[in-house]
Amino acid sequence: MEPTDAHRATFELGIKFGALYHQFAGTPISPASADELAGAIESAIENQPHCKSVTVDMKSEAIHEAVDPEVGYTEFTGTFADVEIVVDYKGLTATAVMEMEEGYPRMRLVEIDEPR
Repeated sequence: MEPTDAHRATFELGIKFGALYHQFAGTPISPASADELAGAIESAIENQPHCKSVTVDMKSEAIHEAVDPEVGYTEFTGTFADVEIVVDYKGLTATAVMEMEEGYPRMRLVEIDEPR
C-alpha cells in the first residue's frame, strides 16, 4: 500500500515529537529559564520540514516545585510542558499534542484537516 498524504503528515509529527523529546530531555531548567527553553524548543522544531507551528507551554509551578534548591535547577522532562505541533503536508494539516496522561507524557494525534 502506498502511504497517503495523511500517513506522511502523521509520520512528520512523529519525527518532530521524537526530535523534541530526545533532544531536550535532560536540559537544565529553572523557573527563570523556562520561557527561554520553550522558545528554543519551538524554534528548533519549527526548522524541520513541513512544520507549520510549535507551541510549548511550560508548567511553571511544576518546574518550581521540582527545582533542587542546592543547585537551582532540575532537568526538563515531558512533565514540565504541554506541546502542540502542527504540520502542513501538501495542504493537509495535522495536529498532535504532548500532554501528561496517568503520570506519563503522551503524544497523540488530535486531528487531520484535508484540503478542500
